[in-house]
This record gives sequence, structure tokens and C-alpha cells, in this order.
Amino acid sequence: MLSLVNRPLQNTNLIRSLYSSSITVIRCYTQNIENNEEVIKSSQEKGGFAKAFEKFNMPEQIEKLKEPDLPFATLFKNSKFVELGDPVNKVVVGKIFHIVDDDLYIDFGWKFHCVCTRPIKNPSAYVRGARVKLRIKDLEISSRFLGSAKDLTLMEADCQLLGVLSSPATPRTKQ
Repeated sequence: MLSLVNRPLQNTNLIRSLYSSSITVIRCYTQNIENNEEVIKSSQEKGGFAKAFEKFNMPEQIEKLKEPDLPFATLFKNSKFVELGDPVNKVVVGKIFHIVDDDLYIDFGWKFHCVCTRPIKNPSAYVRGARVKLRIKDLEISSRFLGSAKDLTLMEADCQLLGVLSSPATPRTKQ
């Protein structure tokens, strides 16, 4: 550019063309900015990442839950656990997860699993992964054992085995 300035008579046309082209570029750029202002304004709505970023950068501005603080007794009374009612004599579905000799360890979704003996009728259907029906007698076997001063638990439930629902050992028939 300095060489162009040092020779003003020879390069005046070139300088004028560069100057005029730069002005047209600036004019086009400003026109595009004016035309795209509406596009920019519409694209300024925050996306999911921007909303999450703001949420975790400003935790004090997040509104607290609008539920009032209820006492434990009220929460417990309205809980799903209490809605189940008394589980004694209810029929549930369990899954055999372990077998030792003729003892079937069955998980039925409560605090402890139950241990039932393998029935004499159709014993080959009671394998690991079989789904069985159970009747609940007690959810936790606990009592005062011989010579103990306090109650002990066996960490298992007391259930009656009613039958097999499905078993990986029996083939399914196609209908």
C-alpha cells in the first residue's frame, strides 16, 4: 500500500477503485445488518442448553417449590405405601433368583425375599428366572428366639408358593 501512495500519479485509478469497492462492501454490510435485525431478534430466544446453563449458574433465582411444608404424619398418611394396605394374604408375583437344593429364593419386590421349597408337582419348571405366584403371610420373619433378650430377624419374608406363571424351562407355544 505504501508503494501505491508513493506513486500518486500512476496509481490514482487503482486507489479510487479500491476505495470505492471498500465503500460498497461497507454499504452492503450495513444494509444486510439492517435487513437481518428481525432475523437476529427472532433467533434470540434461548435454547435448551442456554436455559439449563442459566438455571445452574443462578440457583438463588430459581423459585422454590410452591408446596407448603407438611408434617411427616400427613405425608405418610397420603403416601403410596399406606395406600397399599395390609399386605398379609395378598397374592403377588415374584421371580426366582437363586436355588439351593430344593430351596427357591424368590424376590417379590418388598424389603426381603422369601424362601420356599420346590413343589413335588412339576419341579422342572421352577428354575432361575421363572415367575411365580405367592401369597404373603408375613413380610419379615422376626421373633424372640431361644435365650435372646430382643427380637431377631431372619431377613426374609414368609410366603406360600401358589404356582408358576412362566418359566424359561418350558417352551412357549405359538398361537
